[in-house]
Amino acid sequence: MDGTLAPIVRHADDAHVPEPTRSVLIRVAHAYAVTACVSGRQAAIARRIVSIGSISYVGNHGGELLRAGRTEPELEPGFARGGERVRAFARTVWRADPQLQRLRMRSEDKGDIAAFHWRGAPDEAQAEAAAERIAQRAEAEGLAPHWGRKVLEVRPPVQVDKGAGIAWLLSGAPQVRAALYVGDDLTDLDAFRGLRALVESGGLQTAVCVGVRSDETPPELEREADLLVDGPSGVRHLLEALL
Repeated sequence: MDGTLAPIVRHADDAHVPEPTRSVLIRVAHAYAVTACVSGRQAAIARRIVSIGSISYVGNHGGELLRAGRTEPELEPGFARGGERVRAFARTVWRADPQLQRLRMRSEDKGDIAAFHWRGAPDEAQAEAAAERIAQRAEAEGLAPHWGRKVLEVRPPVQVDKGAGIAWLLSGAPQVRAALYVGDDLTDLDAFRGLRALVESGGLQTAVCVGVRSDETPPELEREADLLVDGPSGVRHLLEALL
């Protein structure tokens, strides 16, 4: 969602999907068998921001699935059980290191994931170094650190990712034989690889992986994408082309 449907913003709570993108996404959802937003945010929050109830939401990088028309997300059991450990870790980190606030790092509670952001910090290099220390501590405590664009996420030590979340979603849609995915960050590589694994196993006939280009596009994403579009406006033009 962020950087794909919605422009990247300094504070995560300020994200919104522009109305021209939202309206074309509604039309795409009516035209295709399955349309979903795959996000690192909680599924319910992603749906609130996109504000379309007729599509599905894979939240928390595959830890949740909120199906179209439903009100409550399904949770990956092991991921949900590990959430309390993550929340306790985040509370301890903020109490133990007052420097984080001086560096203007920001926390985001994603339920079973704790996120540490430093976009817009006065000294982003120092803030990133502090995030490195948090990641090392998380690993030492048996948790799973994951890096995004100017954000560190600490997750439960359970193998979930966007690719697994998409496979979970599509397991309920056996009629789907082709898929297209659009993403802009390192965690979207899991979705690319998950879709290609479905093609190799015969679960899909074909998949197209689209990267979103910006000043912060990870080189790995550019290398693994089948094609690139320019920013959220390019994503909107791609959605229009699907119609």
